[in-house]
Amino acid sequence: MATHLHPTIEQPETPERHLAAKRTTMVSVIVNVILSAVQITAGLFSASQGLVADGIHSLSDLLSDFVVLLANHQSKKAADEDHQYGHLRYENAASFVLGMFLLVVGVGMLWSAVIKIQNPDQIPTVHAVAIWVALFGLVAKESLFRYMLKAAEKIRSSLLIANAWHARSDAASSLVVTIGIGGNLLGYHLLDPIAALVVGLMIARMGWKFAWNAMSDLMDRAVSPEEFDAIRKTLTETQGVLGLHDMRTRKVGDLIIVDVHLELDGTQTVMEGHHIATEARNRVMQQHAVLDVMTHVDPVLNGVLIND
Repeated sequence: MATHLHPTIEQPETPERHLAAKRTTMVSVIVNVILSAVQITAGLFSASQGLVADGIHSLSDLLSDFVVLLANHQSKKAADEDHQYGHLRYENAASFVLGMFLLVVGVGMLWSAVIKIQNPDQIPTVHAVAIWVALFGLVAKESLFRYMLKAAEKIRSSLLIANAWHARSDAASSLVVTIGIGGNLLGYHLLDPIAALVVGLMIARMGWKFAWNAMSDLMDRAVSPEEFDAIRKTLTETQGVLGLHDMRTRKVGDLIIVDVHLELDGTQTVMEGHHIATEARNRVMQQHAVLDVMTHVDPVLNGVLIND
């Protein structure tokens, strides 16, 4: 006896997710517009390469914010003939684009800082205004991170969490830049381009991490062992399920698709087996971030699994 469940895939109702994504991203856009303008202007005026680098970092955030907005708009589209599981992987693709952009920006900043460090005699003393602008940027970015992370964790969005931690990397870079500017003002001129070098490293590392994780998800990466075991437990605890095998998972956006063979009493009717498989699927859908569960029923007779 075998039955396959092929339910019509419907996009999960996620108005809260998309509203939160739009709201937090617009706040980030406003903050980064102000920061990039202030930091780059003040950096050029005060001759601080570190502050200019931090301003470019803030400017790069604007592009990442627009990528998030685009992904948020596209991923909420309903399933269609060409995308029968919905458009959730726009989020994965957007995370990959964001990661690659950060990687390129980081490498460019590294190159610029290295050239400066190789010519220490050409490093000027920065103006005192730079330290105040750097401190302003530090407070603004840390506040933005805490706001975005709280909203992202509430709706369990990996893309928004990635964007929030991007804001935290900005705060860390502002801290480094502040220290570099302070050192330059105390007479250690080399610290300003060194700060720019550190910021470049941080951006490149974060970009590589985001791009690699997104690419892994696009290549059907399975869920974590903990989540896998939790889904397995939900299935095996369903009344009538004697066991399971060949369970597989893959990520689609922030949701999961599950394929599994359920082991049921072979003396039951097809209708009874179908009811148990449907109940198992519904329990998983209710208790986990799962988009769909496809089950195959294998009968068990006299304690022997029949799966030929």
